[in-house]
Amino acid sequence: MGTKNSRLQGFYQLNPFERLQMVKSFDGLCEEDLRVLHGGHGTLTIERADKMIENVVGTYNLPLGIATNFLINGRDHLIPMVVEEPSIVAGASYAARMVREGGGFATNSTDPVMIGQIQIVGVAAPQSARHDIFTRKEEILAIANAQSRSLVGLGGGARDLEVNLHATSPMGPMMVVHLLVDTRDAMGANAINSMCEAVAPLIEQITGGRVYLRILSNLSDRRLARARCVVPTRALERDGLSGEEVAEGIMWAYAFAAVDPYRATTHNKGILNGVDPVIVATGNDWRAIEAGAHAYASRSGQYRSLSVWERDDEGNLVGTLEMPMAVGIVGGATRVHPAAQTALKLLGVKSANELAEICVAAGLASNLAAMRALACEGINRGHMGLHARQIAMAAGAHGPLVDEVVRRMIEERNIKPARAEELIAELR
Repeated sequence: MGTKNSRLQGFYQLNPFERLQMVKSFDGLCEEDLRVLHGGHGTLTIERADKMIENVVGTYNLPLGIATNFLINGRDHLIPMVVEEPSIVAGASYAARMVREGGGFATNSTDPVMIGQIQIVGVAAPQSARHDIFTRKEEILAIANAQSRSLVGLGGGARDLEVNLHATSPMGPMMVVHLLVDTRDAMGANAINSMCEAVAPLIEQITGGRVYLRILSNLSDRRLARARCVVPTRALERDGLSGEEVAEGIMWAYAFAAVDPYRATTHNKGILNGVDPVIVATGNDWRAIEAGAHAYASRSGQYRSLSVWERDDEGNLVGTLEMPMAVGIVGGATRVHPAAQTALKLLGVKSANELAEICVAAGLASNLAAMRALACEGINRGHMGLHARQIAMAAGAHGPLVDEVVRRMIEERNIKPARAEELIAELR
């Protein structure tokens, strides 16, 4: 473990096959793993896809890149990212390189506790019913835990109850029981939904009301992951700008997101640019992560930045990120998608908490990269080369012609499909 180093100099200059060989040497992947990552034998077949969702007619490929330079809690990681947007992988890698100069990312996380909700209506005496639910809490928890003996055997299971009373709603008053469940290394949706279904009859009996919804909440605010990084001012120097100037620009970019929900939305999208590709690569539910993140960003009553950036006594830039992170390393697509299994193997994680902490570190890196780009040069320059390449290929360029068309469009600052077509006709 101690000999690994994710600081792979010149990685971006290699071709995909050469990069794959470096990844293999870093984490001891076997040839079958390499074939899966490279899109060959062992990837998602149409037969397997047909068992995952309904009405399957094919599969859909996305690029899988490797973010380098990540040092998390003293351990080096290569991070697989599945994403179609240019600059995300490069930006996260560069930000992780800057963070290395300050000692890398420090992460931690809470126990993997999720919330199942049971909605009860028509309760005549809500406060009295609330008291009765708590009186019979152990009985309710026992019924819930009987639904998943294996989860309990692993140290998880239903741990506690909460009762919330809503005096008004568009349909009238309601009571909502929260079942707090430690899901261990699973995301836990199926187990929680089964538990909620199982306890519903007893809750109806206790309250005298009628249960409607019995379902997991994706606001997993008891299942948090946190990351912190320190970036020395010297690491921020760029293109004639001093580290102090860049740090000042980053702090103003953060301040904008801290007070303005329109900016905070794009700022948080930059965080999720780092999180979501890891979620997708490992077969987890990115839609649940997004929903939970945006709800958590609104918990004060105003939508705000998920991250916080400060300057310490030495002038270093210090970033922290805390957000819900309901991920699993067992069950779901992680169990059936070959590339997801290989991605988890590459990460070398042994628990869902480890994966959650890697995701939040990737999110903080992506956030730093985006703010640094905005502070230094504007976001467009970072996208320009890859965007021009996409335009050239869409216009019909192939092989060496792509590079020449891209070069000319960038030189002319005219990156448009019509110009790409003109250049292709001229250069052929």
